[in-house]
Amino acid sequence: MFQIKKISASETYPLRHAILRQNEPIEKCIYPFDEALSTLHFGLFENELLVGIVSIFETKKDLFEDVKQFQIRGMAVLESHQKNGYGAALIRHSIDFLQKEKEFLIWFNARIIALGFYEKLGFEKTGNAFEIVPIGMHYIMFKRYSSS
Repeated sequence: MFQIKKISASETYPLRHAILRQNEPIEKCIYPFDEALSTLHFGLFENELLVGIVSIFETKKDLFEDVKQFQIRGMAVLESHQKNGYGAALIRHSIDFLQKEKEFLIWFNARIIALGFYEKLGFEKTGNAFEIVPIGMHYIMFKRYSSS
């Protein structure tokens, strides 16, 4: 059994570091706008242990014309807890939380190894692959939501 709840930006840093940026200083896990009032951080807890995180930033990507846009960053689940549906639960929880908006778009930079995971959740890639040094190759992925 697990529970998802809001957490602080600083609570995401150890997991961001362990999963997403293990070969870099932990300071690389502090993102611009982590502390903005519009930024959301969710943690997935299993028996009081934080095993998954996701951060949502209200930010526009010029590639999209949508008025209301949110970027997912720092999505991570402990390796020992992957393949249990926790990542999907975090994404669905984030989408449910954002449903108060009438229409919105979620976009993010997806690592190539995660494309299948996000495609199963209905996200689509756009454009060409690009490299984020030193992390690796990515695609921009997105999905539009409407309450109508």
